[in-house]
Amino acid sequence: MYEQMTLPNGVRVVTEQVNSVRSAAIGIWVGTGSRQEKAGEGGAAHFIEHMLFKGTATRSAADIARETDAIGGQINAFTTKECTCFYAKVLDNHVEQVLDILWDMVYCSRFDQKDVETERGVILEEIGMYQDAPDDLCAERLFAAVYQGSSLGRPILGKAATLNKFTGEYLRDYQKRHYWPENTVVSLSGSFPPSVVQEIKTRFSTLESGKAPSYRAAIYQPAVTIKRKTTEQNHLTLAFPGLSYLAPERFTLQLLSSILGGGMSSRLFQEVREKRGLCYSVYSYGAGHEDTGVFNVYTALNREMEKEALSTICTVIEGFVAHGPEQEELDRAREQSKANVLMGLESTQSRMSHMGRSLLFAGEILSPEDIIEAYDSVTRRDVMDLACEIFRFENASLSAVGKVAPKEDYEAFLKRT
Repeated sequence: MYEQMTLPNGVRVVTEQVNSVRSAAIGIWVGTGSRQEKAGEGGAAHFIEHMLFKGTATRSAADIARETDAIGGQINAFTTKECTCFYAKVLDNHVEQVLDILWDMVYCSRFDQKDVETERGVILEEIGMYQDAPDDLCAERLFAAVYQGSSLGRPILGKAATLNKFTGEYLRDYQKRHYWPENTVVSLSGSFPPSVVQEIKTRFSTLESGKAPSYRAAIYQPAVTIKRKTTEQNHLTLAFPGLSYLAPERFTLQLLSSILGGGMSSRLFQEVREKRGLCYSVYSYGAGHEDTGVFNVYTALNREMEKEALSTICTVIEGFVAHGPEQEELDRAREQSKANVLMGLESTQSRMSHMGRSLLFAGEILSPEDIIEAYDSVTRRDVMDLACEIFRFENASLSAVGKVAPKEDYEAFLKRT
């Protein structure tokens, strides 16, 4: 059973006592990511995520690592387009200690300039790692193309040109301007003493309220982007306008994606890989944001197979739009999604993440029963109607990385479909 409260300064706290386990997971969720960055600030949110592990006034980076290991805990963080999260998982008798570590990291980090110089090199290496991963590069270039001119189109990691400008003082100031109580959620799930909830209230009530920076809405625009790169396979992402993560039809979209390209029994996998042998990997997925979204079909394959594979993918999509799913396909996708929900209940970290993400982004937390009911209510007609709405090839985009054809060839292909 979820317990929610909003502190006087705007911090939202959600807790869930799970007496059948010995672990607890806690997360500090802040509603700021690369979307909130201005053009000259690219990568600041992610850089700060790194810096908060580099030491505080009372703990060095090594102290944080040793203290966490000494209690058998796990501590980590991530930055997305729209949030930053710092989280930990420990046994129930160490929750107060890991809360103290997380608080110290997030709100008392020192931002030492020497650490900035060291971590800048680490992040530049991280960018290089992603540049060497053609599937990630393909997706990143797609976002940059369809959301060109918007902060949503900029990379989370930033670029060397912006990263090289950051100082410890600048990053500390950036954090103060973006980490506000009103865009902060503390999520705790598992086994923990009541004193931990009181400690959370006491600590987070001290944060000064303010107003988090806003950002302009992003508008999807069809685009084709190519990147020539020496790879064994060409990597392709075919995209269409998708849904916001707040859209009521998001459960329908999940089932649609599962039927179309969600696994080994999906239409794309069976037709493109199993029957025709055109690729090793093909799948679909949606990427939703507050005001927009994209729906993607990804594949990696030999250049000689590319034209036939793209034609086959489009034929599968067109058939799906024309006839919708079979009832058996819908029932199978529904059971897969419901199983994922119920199996997620076995992990305190999954439960914490669901609560924190939901409260931060949607302002409410759907219970497992609510989610299962939402999946059960989806009909074949719902899926077919959504497919007709999404899969309009005049709105299609494509990102290609590898030994790719000229851009004009892909543009011509999309126009022929």
